[in-house]
Amino acid sequence: MSAQSTLTRALTTSPLIAVTLYAAVTGGLLLMAGLSVADVFAHRQALAQTSDLLDQLRGRKTGAAGKAVSSADHPGTPFLEGPTVTVAGANLLQRVASAVTNVGGSVQSSQVDVSGVQAKDGLVGLVVSCELEQSSLQKLLYDLEAGMPFLFVDQLDVQVPQTTTLNDAGTGRVRVILGVSSQWQAGK
Repeated sequence: MSAQSTLTRALTTSPLIAVTLYAAVTGGLLLMAGLSVADVFAHRQALAQTSDLLDQLRGRKTGAAGKAVSSADHPGTPFLEGPTVTVAGANLLQRVASAVTNVGGSVQSSQVDVSGVQAKDGLVGLVVSCELEQSSLQKLLYDLEAGMPFLFVDQLDVQVPQTTTLNDAGTGRVRVILGVSSQWQAGK
């Protein structure tokens, strides 16, 4: 006797086995269909959340605090623009230098990196040495990271001058070395 004839005889002689097998297969198929529908709804919800976040970043929608996030708060585009990567590097230098001077600092030296390892990924890097008041450092960092284009502070070295008295601590000018990078997008 073969296995197929044994199975056929067991199913025809005992309808309980056939009904149980039918219910198990039908239940498995319904479970798979339900899980597939739930997965589609989960992907749809994730897409809606991502779209909301994108609208917030573009300034079309209100933020989590209920305050409208607008592009007027941070004018400009999120990427460095320019027809060439060299022009984009100059735009980055101009943006960082203006941020430093806005907080009362002065740029001592700068070096734009347009041909490094990160440049292959479209990132333009800049290292700036500047002097500014110690109390202005936080304002500078906020301006760089909250403004447009999106800038990322990769390096921050702060050199505080040696003080002779305790009353001088927390005041005076500090030397800051900033490593800043941004994503370059060719002008359209």
